[in-house]
Amino acid sequence: MGEAGTATMSNTLGAEARLFHSAAGSHLFIVDGSRIYDLLETATSEIERAFAADYDEAAARALLDSLVGGRRPRYIDAASPPLPPIFSLSLNVAQSCNMSCGYCYADRGKFGGSARLMSFSVAAASVDRLIAQSAPGADLVLGFIGGEPLVNRKLVRSITAYAVEAARRAGRQMRFSLTTNATLIEPEDARLFRDHGFYVAVSLDGDQIANDRVRRMHDGSGSYEHVIEGIARLQQGGRARPSFSASNGDAGNGRPASHPRYLVGLGFDSVGFAAVLTSPDPALAFAGSDFAAFRRSMIDCGRKALEALKNRQSYPFSNFETALHEIHRGTHRPYPCGAGAGYLSVNAKGDLYACHRLLDDKNWAMGDVFTGADDARRAQHLARAHVDRMEPCRSCWARYLCGGGCYHEVERRGRIGCDYIRGWLEFCLAAYAELSVARPDYFSVSRRDVDVVKIDPAQAAG
Repeated sequence: MGEAGTATMSNTLGAEARLFHSAAGSHLFIVDGSRIYDLLETATSEIERAFAADYDEAAARALLDSLVGGRRPRYIDAASPPLPPIFSLSLNVAQSCNMSCGYCYADRGKFGGSARLMSFSVAAASVDRLIAQSAPGADLVLGFIGGEPLVNRKLVRSITAYAVEAARRAGRQMRFSLTTNATLIEPEDARLFRDHGFYVAVSLDGDQIANDRVRRMHDGSGSYEHVIEGIARLQQGGRARPSFSASNGDAGNGRPASHPRYLVGLGFDSVGFAAVLTSPDPALAFAGSDFAAFRRSMIDCGRKALEALKNRQSYPFSNFETALHEIHRGTHRPYPCGAGAGYLSVNAKGDLYACHRLLDDKNWAMGDVFTGADDARRAQHLARAHVDRMEPCRSCWARYLCGGGCYHEVERRGRIGCDYIRGWLEFCLAAYAELSVARPDYFSVSRRDVDVVKIDPAQAAG
């Protein structure tokens, strides 16, 4: 039994379904389509026996088919999907940073090269390329990243105005995001973010002691006080929506559960955590042995969030809330994200890469903003990265919720966090079942793809 009370299934069926238990009862998770079926108590024991490793697999599969209404065309198969239009670009406007964080995978934005700033001509060409390769009437996203993007704030301001007007002329809607360390935010930046509805993501590693241990300025001083000043300016400029990413120093020691309330008190609307897997200093990166403590801490934090939501209280733990809503929508995908598909990243020279974490890596180069995205490279990527074509992903019940893991992290560290991901998702499935009963109004639409199964398991097996 796992963290959420799961049952072990036979090797083949274990890739297609997962039996789990919650305070609301017993449930069956169907991998294809991410469907959840609530089970009557009388059916549960028979299903547990059917999915045991030594049970007749043909009978077990017949039972599974009967529970979900018979065999049907799959939502996902091993075929690569059609190449989608591009809907989002992130611009690395400053391959430079005013901080020296110990675990920065981006080498302060330089990605192993030299520091440089994006020019207006490259940024404008990026906007034009995004519009040209998007679908008619699409809702587009332009992100600003670094390094620290506000090192090049003049460009951020000018290209925002350019993008708004270019999108208007083309019949598109342009939205904006910016990832920042917040230490350079000025009042006029906050007004820009407010006026254009920016989603602002701020990195902070908890309280001052935790943060300043690894997130330092160039002169070695701590960054915490500068970040707090920047957050205050964001609040003065209008409602900000920052997120938070924890470092190994805190998350690996089991401290995430103590952070959300603290950070929400600083004015954050959303708080999330990410394990540091790639770092120039190996001592600051997660080892495989760190994930057990991280999972326990994340689940502890999730339990606090679940109880708060049941009581109609806010506990904006984004990892948890995102998982709940993805499960509710029946999210099922053969890729971890849109990198190399609908999303690409632009370096300071105008070259396109699969994502912002793979910038300046020739293995992930996908054209440039002047001549266009390399659709052949994009298609090759989608064919290669399909989760059903990778081991051990193809036999994992969580594959369509996980998508196979971050390309950057998997390439550099392998899949060392798979047990953590499964344990976390098992907890989220159980939490979803409980919240659906306790507070069905939490979800903006009615429960979709969730059925109550009322069958005689003995008859179904026969």
